[in-house]
Amino acid sequence: MAGAIELTSVPGGTRLRLRVKPDAKKTTIVGAHGGALKIAVAAPPERGKANSAVVRLLAETCGLPTNAVTITAGETSQDKVAVIALGPAELRAKLQSR
Repeated sequence: MAGAIELTSVPGGTRLRLRVKPDAKKTTIVGAHGGALKIAVAAPPERGKANSAVVRLLAETCGLPTNAVTITAGETSQDKVAVIALGPAELRAKLQSR
């Protein structure tokens, strides 16, 4: 799955494009979607609830605290950009082991 996902090294970690589906039945990583990581979250897209669920899921998946995952673009969109405090190779390994 993670092989089709574009990861870019940036200061402070790795940039990862996301495609998020809020109001899903459960919170889970779905797979690759056009170079992005597709994520479904049970939280609604209101008052940052879906964004918080995305951050928690990515942090849990990577074994990091939530403050090591930041949404840097697309806070009100299904298409988001996150920076995760891991190198690209380490992040790819974490996503593949999922």
